[in-house]
Amino acid sequence: MTRQITSLQNPFIKNLLLLQEKPRARKEQDLFVIEGVREVRLAVTSGFKLTELVYCRELLAENELETLVSLPGVSFGLTEVPPEVYNRLAYRKDQGGMMALAIPRRTGLEELKLNTNPLLLVLESVEKPGNLGALLRTADAANLDAVIICDPQTDIYNPNAIRSSIGCIFTIPVVTCTSQEAIAWLRSNRIRMFGTALSAIKFYHETDLTGPAAIIMGSEAFGLSSTWLDESDERIKIPMNGKIDSLNVSTSAAIVVFEALRQRNFK
Repeated sequence: MTRQITSLQNPFIKNLLLLQEKPRARKEQDLFVIEGVREVRLAVTSGFKLTELVYCRELLAENELETLVSLPGVSFGLTEVPPEVYNRLAYRKDQGGMMALAIPRRTGLEELKLNTNPLLLVLESVEKPGNLGALLRTADAANLDAVIICDPQTDIYNPNAIRSSIGCIFTIPVVTCTSQEAIAWLRSNRIRMFGTALSAIKFYHETDLTGPAAIIMGSEAFGLSSTWLDESDERIKIPMNGKIDSLNVSTSAAIVVFEALRQRNFK
């Protein structure tokens, strides 16, 4: 049964806004918000559990709602709102017409299923949700085995991270853990660690990335910590020919990850 809400003062609407704005609320309620038809569909088809689907019939494409609710195994509440309420909730005004409440997925390192020659992206202390989303898009494009986020400084279910990932947070296994846990797991699985650092001597394209590998990227502000620099099997860098010696972390990750794919004949 669908309920209809027309007031911005409705407690459900107020709580939805709170979940969008406050990491603490998301943690306490164990819920997060997904905005956009594509993003909601990716979450559902990737096995995320939705608790409520909020939609605006006037903004939805024809049959979009019916297609989603007819997917096998889906079960959630339905809330219809008018355009003025939806646009108060949505970042992208007058677009999409759909958002959802979902339960976070907490995947552990031990749950990861690796192929015979895994390639992973490890992120240390990523701070900006927009960068995290862009990194997840790279991971999806490369079809990486997983993204491991160590000592995160941002909520991975921040609405901006989900938006900027265009739903790729749902398509690639994502694990959060401490750096020490990640290092121990990588060692036990015989995955070589390639730390990216301006202090490195060797360039990324001169490095053999064909075996089981983890590309390690540092924080936007400080790069890799001494923990990762000391534990890396090799340190690598990207040539810098301009006057500024720093690329955006998502750009840097894409460069190195796709070099690894090139060396593997994009397999």
